[in-house]
Amino acid sequence: MTRPKSEAEYLASLVPPSFAATQLGRRTLFKGAVGGAAALSVPALLAACSSSGTPAATGGGAGSTAASKGTVSFGSYQSDATPKKALAAEIADFQTTTGNTVKLNTVDHNTFQENINNYLQGNPDDVFTWFAGYRMRFFAAQGLTGDISDVWTKLTGFTDGFKSSATGDDGKQYLVPVDYYPWALFYRKSVWAAHGYTVPTTMDQLIALSKQMQKDGLIPIAFADKDGWPAMGTFDILNMRINGYQFHIDLMAGKKVWNGPEVKKVFDTWTSLLPYHQTESLGRTWQEAAQTLQQKKAGMYLLGLFVAQQFTAAEQSDIDFFTFPAIDPSIGSDALDAPIDGMMMRNKPKNEAGAKALLTYLGSVQAEKINLANDPGNLFPNSGLDTSSYTALQKKAAELVGSAKNIAQFLDRDTRPDFASTVMIPQLQAFIKDPTKVSSILDSIESQKKSIFTS
Repeated sequence: MTRPKSEAEYLASLVPPSFAATQLGRRTLFKGAVGGAAALSVPALLAACSSSGTPAATGGGAGSTAASKGTVSFGSYQSDATPKKALAAEIADFQTTTGNTVKLNTVDHNTFQENINNYLQGNPDDVFTWFAGYRMRFFAAQGLTGDISDVWTKLTGFTDGFKSSATGDDGKQYLVPVDYYPWALFYRKSVWAAHGYTVPTTMDQLIALSKQMQKDGLIPIAFADKDGWPAMGTFDILNMRINGYQFHIDLMAGKKVWNGPEVKKVFDTWTSLLPYHQTESLGRTWQEAAQTLQQKKAGMYLLGLFVAQQFTAAEQSDIDFFTFPAIDPSIGSDALDAPIDGMMMRNKPKNEAGAKALLTYLGSVQAEKINLANDPGNLFPNSGLDTSSYTALQKKAAELVGSAKNIAQFLDRDTRPDFASTVMIPQLQAFIKDPTKVSSILDSIESQKKSIFTS
């Protein structure tokens, strides 16, 4: 099997030019190579699109596939109410537009993710939800997913950065990006205004704010890790703030040691923050933690933009966020997680023509327009989409991504899926349960990493 390359080789600008041109201005792209992996420093945008740059007005070619009418099976992890509703609306429009029928099989997000390997090696659906970057390439390299390079000849409005995030080690495309979302510290403006809180710009200020929130009867930082992945976001941001983006990417690629002083410092810093995190997090889902923020019981929550899904329409204007503050002034705070979600096709689908018609549609402006109307918790990659209806929160999130110098995909997407699921989830949960055992935890991670990355 061809080993997947570092995620750093594939990162590029994410903010669509249509939004960035009016909101952000233009910046330049530059690269820095470290060892055998090229680390892409990500400025606001990359003007060139992967295709003609002219957005498809009605579906990027979906209407031309009428001859491929039939049933397409679709495996989805969009089990939460808001994204599930948005996807259902897209599918309904696709069926009306093309005459195809979609058989939707929805599975709980965490269950879908944990069983993806068995799913793909069994009898997967024609089309399925998955992630861009490393995790996409991992399964593509094993021949478990289908080449959709011909679909990309019909797609328009995607920057080279998005196309790169969908490209395998062999240079072929295997995914259609459909949304992305930055991670940050979210809060309710009304709560902060009532207490006179201000946005912290240093770690000391963040801790001082957390102490004040405790005095005011608030949980400083809502927190949940029942499903194993949310804590990865905390590790990611602390590692990038303390050791820098390139160290983080190299660590994810198995090129750095986990039990060295650099990573130990990350966990020591995390230990100092745990007293301000919501307790009993291992028994709580991210949705339940978000409800704590929504109910004004917590002051902050480190999560992705999708946290907005847990707020009513009337509450949307009361949500705000700030990026995690700098810890080391020489490193700063211009790196963040901004994962890309997408759709893929199984290898040798039962209805290949229908599957590719659906994927073409899902990458179209029409599909994103429907999604935008139903889900305030995402940003959308097609530059042809009119983003004037973005909420204030979505506009600010797009600006954050555009101003980031470096963007990571998230721990469980930047590294091997087997390492993320079998090693990092249980070890991070062990740390949360008992941070005094961090040394033995890091030794265990390093030992298992050596075994997995040399297999």
